[in-house]
Amino acid sequence: ISFLDKLMASHPMPVVVLSALTPKGCETSLRALDLGAMDVIQKPSLNISGNMGRMMAPLIEKIKGAALAKGRISTVRSPEEQKSVSQKPLLNTTEKVVAIGASTGGTEAIRHIVRHLPADFPGVLIAQHMPENFTRSFAESLNRIGRMEVREAGHGDTVHTGLALVARGNFHLKLKRSGARYFAAVERGPAVCRQRPSVEVLFNSIAETAGKNAVGVILTGMGNDGAEGLLRMKQAGAWTIAQDEKSSIVYGMPCEAAKLGAAQKIMGLSQIPDELIMRFSSSDGRGAGG
Repeated sequence: ISFLDKLMASHPMPVVVLSALTPKGCETSLRALDLGAMDVIQKPSLNISGNMGRMMAPLIEKIKGAALAKGRISTVRSPEEQKSVSQKPLLNTTEKVVAIGASTGGTEAIRHIVRHLPADFPGVLIAQHMPENFTRSFAESLNRIGRMEVREAGHGDTVHTGLALVARGNFHLKLKRSGARYFAAVERGPAVCRQRPSVEVLFNSIAETAGKNAVGVILTGMGNDGAEGLLRMKQAGAWTIAQDEKSSIVYGMPCEAAKLGAAQKIMGLSQIPDELIMRFSSSDGRGAGG
């Protein structure tokens, strides 16, 4: 961490963290991301046959993603800009849900969004490409900075106002419904778009379960995970947003969504919290998809 801090100050460059991700290692990796690391991957156990081989493909992909990455975009607002974030009381939030998907550079982008959401914001589901054992620490770090409660998703957790759930590493996260109750389904399943958790899986479940009562946001990341799912959300009546190229660390996932016409709005990261709050502060009865 000390070396990374000095490196980024004097010779900033893309960095991928390879960590054993013990509880202490998770905190170290989060600190590395704060200092400017692009991504993190779990170091395999050397005493289990085949682990090194299974690590190579995701490691190569993350290195390629880091090589394509642009410089980090500052999302810190001045006090005056922070005051401009909508403070309207939220209306029409019953049975509304927001889905956010991200990969490379996404931890920083998600932090920025969560930091600015009010405590009475509708339930949020987050799929960030991360290794197992890392997502709980990430959720806890989000919980410390925002006004919403944030935690790692558990199977059967009720999705409700004021709560954000982060997909568990190596498990898919889906939205399901029982009567008027939304709840999270945490499932192993095969990798989709080479990812688990997959943004595609989350967005598809949102389209099927919530339809026009949802908002979908696709953020920075390499590849195309979530692009078609965002399109299905739009077709189901949801409001859809893609991060723009200028503010993306890697303009892959949001670019693919834009190519498909899946995003109704393409905007900079600094604008997204205001847009989300605006979707739920309208008193005209249109709701999320109006």
